[in-house]
Amino acid sequence: MQLETDLTGKLLIALPGIGDTRFERSVILLCAHTPEFAMGIVLNKPAQGVDLQDLMEQMGIQMEISLRGVPVLEGGPVATERGFVLHTDDVICDGATLEVDGNICMTATRDILAMIASMAAPRQSVFALGYAGWGAGQLESELAENAWLVCEPDSDLVFGDAHEHKWRHAMTRLGVDLSRLHSGAGNA
Repeated sequence: MQLETDLTGKLLIALPGIGDTRFERSVILLCAHTPEFAMGIVLNKPAQGVDLQDLMEQMGIQMEISLRGVPVLEGGPVATERGFVLHTDDVICDGATLEVDGNICMTATRDILAMIASMAAPRQSVFALGYAGWGAGQLESELAENAWLVCEPDSDLVFGDAHEHKWRHAMTRLGVDLSRLHSGAGNA
């Protein structure tokens, strides 16, 4: 299947019946989308039993501020030992920061974590372990099979902490009447 549109910087919202329990009710920011691959971070699944302070302490990062209670997200099932920070564009790590869209960047280095633990933190950020990944044509096939809806991101969906409401918020933004949504497919 040919790539018709670059969806980098867009949100994927899982539809009921997606067929993969790992992505049920997921909201994913696509950080990269090319004909060869797509990569995104799940924004609404906090990891249980760990917060950002725990992670910083494990990594030996000097902390100037408390990050107790700041969630770590389960960013997806790929490379779950790797960390990714989505953040506003007011902080850039030279050679390491990827611009996702005009306001949102992604950095996967220790430097951004040190900045978050200090007074040099970006205005907004979220930390995730792992990512969601698709091979050539895989995401396009899932889109054609109506597994995902696509919408523009907003600050609450990317950086907000109301994780349990993000899926509903994204659907409502698109005008989807959740009372009429079901997981069965139909034929015309």
